[in-house]
Amino acid sequence: MPRHADPDLETRVLDAAQTLWRGGGDKTFSMRALARAARTNTPAIYRRFKTREDILRALLLRLRQDIYQTLEPSQSLEEVCERYLDFALRRPREYELYYTHQYEFLRSAHVPGRAEMPVFQWVQKKFAERLGGSPEDSARLVLALWALIHGTASLLIAKATPPDLATELRSACTRAVQDLLQAADQRAS
Repeated sequence: MPRHADPDLETRVLDAAQTLWRGGGDKTFSMRALARAARTNTPAIYRRFKTREDILRALLLRLRQDIYQTLEPSQSLEEVCERYLDFALRRPREYELYYTHQYEFLRSAHVPGRAEMPVFQWVQKKFAERLGGSPEDSARLVLALWALIHGTASLLIAKATPPDLATELRSACTRAVQDLLQAADQRAS
């Protein structure tokens, strides 16, 4: 009797992959552990995903969507920045996965240039709506803000600052974002 494809397999595998990654990153992400967590077997996973990298690529695409869904309801650019930092700190292993591997995996899927950065493009569009001009006009400011927020998130995730400075670091990042946006508003006026 022929096998029937499990319509929920992909979702179960990606849910399990996400849970495993959150729990321990690469250390807990084996195919056997994934099969157990997804309530299936490794051959079934390999029939759906040819390689481990394919699973990680699908997980990265899911994370990209999660980031967008986190940012999209924001009422202001300041809130976009805060939500982005909150996402990184709430889901540190996934955030590290996203920024450690996204370009490698997406490039291997032949996704060129900024086309692989839809969240960045969405933020540029939001900046253009606030400041005027085209989204490309805001690219340098968006990159600078992303570098500031990503650097802050990375330092906080790595616990690279003494605990008593962590709150101050986050506060300094928030204030710097506000200052940069205020300066951009004044320049646009």
